[in-house]
Amino acid sequence: MTDSEALPRVVGDTTQLAVGAGSVWRLEPPARGLDANVIDLPAGDGIAAHDGPELDVLIHVLAGGGTLETAESEVALSPGVLVWLPARSRRRFVAGPEGLRYLSVHARKPGLGIRTRP
Repeated sequence: MTDSEALPRVVGDTTQLAVGAGSVWRLEPPARGLDANVIDLPAGDGIAAHDGPELDVLIHVLAGGGTLETAESEVALSPGVLVWLPARSRRRFVAGPEGLRYLSVHARKPGLGIRTRP
């Protein structure tokens, strides 16, 4: 990592992101230990129920609203809400009538690589 890559800097502006479906922004610096992206779901759209990755995820609702369905309950999502998703937890996102936009942050997943057997 060069000295300029290690300096804090602005990497995005959520007020300037286009409306879309799915990931509309992602953290790009190549040398990082963190992954982050902004997910934009149109009204009524969602992310199907699934078990999360092998790491904790933090989401911050930026705009709109909706529901996070967990294995045991539903969590109301509205601007400003911060939700911790424990590793491997069951989740389903459903956007409300105004859509749903949230920032997702987690440790960077290890890249796939070719390894030799021990």
